[in-house]
Amino acid sequence: MDSCNTASMINPMADSMLKLSGELLYKVKIKADSKAVEKALSGLTYNQLFKGLKNDAAKKTFWVNMYNAWYQILAIRLNKTRPKIFTEQLIPVAGLSLSLDDIEHGILRKYRWKWSMGYLPQFLPQKTIKELAVDSIDYRIHFALNCGAKSCPPIAFYRYDKIDQQLDMATVSFMKGESVIDDDKKILTVSKILSWFKRDFGGSNGIRALMTKVFKRDFTGYSIQFNDYNWDKDLGNFDE
Repeated sequence: MDSCNTASMINPMADSMLKLSGELLYKVKIKADSKAVEKALSGLTYNQLFKGLKNDAAKKTFWVNMYNAWYQILAIRLNKTRPKIFTEQLIPVAGLSLSLDDIEHGILRKYRWKWSMGYLPQFLPQKTIKELAVDSIDYRIHFALNCGAKSCPPIAFYRYDKIDQQLDMATVSFMKGESVIDDDKKILTVSKILSWFKRDFGGSNGIRALMTKVFKRDFTGYSIQFNDYNWDKDLGNFDE
């Protein structure tokens, strides 16, 4: 699997922010009052956020936890539904008001245009989004983000010191659970997620390479099809 350069040490401010993101997600899981944690995250300065999360491991850890926590908050507390739940800028952090799309497509996907399968950048992304974005797009985040539907990956608590191993595990688990291999017809049927963000995975050849990594087999010459996505609501789907 892919590997990001995870530093063995991280600055105290980043450590504090990462703990807050995990605490927010935990409060959501146990259905406890999360307002104090939300206030602490909102009260961060932009400079703390920008300078604290300096490598991709920290950025992925923080923002994946934030996305998964806030989807649940928006859906349960505010009764938000698709498509507005993704686009309304209701997430307060470090003086900013972000949307789920800002986090996913702006920060975690390095300001890719949502509807381009990853092939096109956003037109004139905000300066703050560009500054906060990851340096490199990691396709594994698609197996970590949960949007409250039955076809979504389950929610996990991501940790800075284990982010690579956790993303690898999430990838293998999701791909094995969502893929069908027809050896007679040489067809691979995989999650619709890989179609929506095809370029993130390196196109069709990248999808075959990922299947090879997961299943330890050669799929050269296999065609690729995509499952229908089940958007039925499935909130609170935590894997631990």
